[in-house]
Amino acid sequence: MASSTLNGVTDLLIRYRAIRQQTENICAPLTPEDTVMQPMADVSPPKWHLGHTTWFFETFILLPNLPGYRAFHPQYAFFFNSYYNSMGSRIARSDRGTLSRPPLKDIYAYRRHVDAEMEKVLWNEELLQNAQLAAVMELGLQHEQQHQELLLTDIKYILSCNPLLPAYQSKAETVLGSFFSKKPQNEWSTVPAGLYTIGYQGNGFCFDNEQQPHQVYLAEFHARRILVTNAEYLAFMEAGGYTEFSYWLDEGWQLCQLQRWQAPLYWTKQDGEWYHFTLHGLEKVDPEAPVTHISFYEALAYANWSGHRLLTEFEWEALAQLHANPLKEGNFMETGLYHPVPGNFPEDSEQAAQLLGNTWEWTYSGYFPYPGFVTAPGAIGEYNGKFMVNQMVLRGGSCATPQSHIRPTYRNFFHADKRWQFTGIRLAKR
Repeated sequence: MASSTLNGVTDLLIRYRAIRQQTENICAPLTPEDTVMQPMADVSPPKWHLGHTTWFFETFILLPNLPGYRAFHPQYAFFFNSYYNSMGSRIARSDRGTLSRPPLKDIYAYRRHVDAEMEKVLWNEELLQNAQLAAVMELGLQHEQQHQELLLTDIKYILSCNPLLPAYQSKAETVLGSFFSKKPQNEWSTVPAGLYTIGYQGNGFCFDNEQQPHQVYLAEFHARRILVTNAEYLAFMEAGGYTEFSYWLDEGWQLCQLQRWQAPLYWTKQDGEWYHFTLHGLEKVDPEAPVTHISFYEALAYANWSGHRLLTEFEWEALAQLHANPLKEGNFMETGLYHPVPGNFPEDSEQAAQLLGNTWEWTYSGYFPYPGFVTAPGAIGEYNGKFMVNQMVLRGGSCATPQSHIRPTYRNFFHADKRWQFTGIRLAKR
């Protein structure tokens, strides 16, 4: 094996091991009982995440490519298939938390088994030279990183439903002191009018929904350099934001009334002060930190109340193109903070702060295919394309997103009512 190939194989093996271990590290603070819980349909039990990410490698890499490999358990495909219709029947998403078996120890044994077999693939130079297999391998790693973020947000929701309000972990001390600097004097960045190329243009990995770069003309606009803070959102609440229908889309207003929304998810008022549940337990709301855990409907209602608007996803990407290095300083999963923090503002820069990390930013763009998008054949084609309806695009990543997983062209998407992800607001104006 040539030295360059050997180095490539070794790097991939190290990366595979690190990503797989990170998933287990996230689950390490949990009790076995925690890993079974599913308090709402959007949340999956942590042990299901552990099994599903393993099923992905077994199903799409080991079974078709490793001669003689047999599935670890004949029923695990039924347990851990998520939404791949082409891969057969599966447990309803809402029923994932009704199953006490397989026990957690068996799922960890499943991971050990698949990891050992994956090492055979990762040391096989001939297999790794197959471009199609290499692409699926990369997708599997990116897929597991997606589930690491989902694990953190699902664990937060699970623990928040317990009257004891248990902390997932003690609060980490930030090493990112620059996050806590003052607000900038000029709070708006100007994006000139013109044609902007939207979509991924690099040589590395991206999802299929980022492909097909194309040009979009944008009129000049101004984007706020900071995300909307808790203090600013509290002003909206105190001004009757949750009781005045004129700020809301009708569908959002009906849901607001039905669900009796009065504040972001996890907020509660005690003795006249606002607290919110975090992965560190119940804490006072930090007025300077970005507001998070709000739906698109709430984000838009706030924008309307403030006299501004939300960016489109194309405007967001154009704004990111003007940023020198959006990955340089961001609050990602790796910081261990697991909560948004106040932004940093270089004194000599007009750039927006923390475009990547901290909170996902709702955009006023529906999740639709780019021009020329083609759904890939087979099960892999079910990854993104079939969800391109009735969802809104979010940009930027969050404090639960792995840093190596995010980029400015990344298109996340959720239904407009979802609140359990770390979602926030960046304003725009003409």
